[in-house]
Amino acid sequence: MSNWIEIVELESIPVLGSRVVKTPDMNIAVFRGRDDQVYAIRDACPHKNGPLSQGIMHGSTVTCPLHNWKIDLTSGQAMGPDEGCTNVFATKVENGKVFLQLAVGAAA
Repeated sequence: MSNWIEIVELESIPVLGSRVVKTPDMNIAVFRGRDDQVYAIRDACPHKNGPLSQGIMHGSTVTCPLHNWKIDLTSGQAMGPDEGCTNVFATKVENGKVFLQLAVGAAA
């Protein structure tokens, strides 16, 4: 079971930038691509928990600011020779508002 929560206006997320959504279980980084595609990923690199929200977005990946790991924003998977994965969350944009899907009762 899941629910959608409204989190932010699309225009308040800079293009190729992010915003952080705080939940009781974790922080979630919400990124906006050049084409207004929105991605949501746990704000913790699988390597050493670096804040992905402070990384550089390029295409559908983000580079962790601590050790330059590249993380795929669609799967949460580390790319290249690095191994590891972090949580990703479904998003949708309706009427200029960004919604995030969270599993009911799930903790990460």
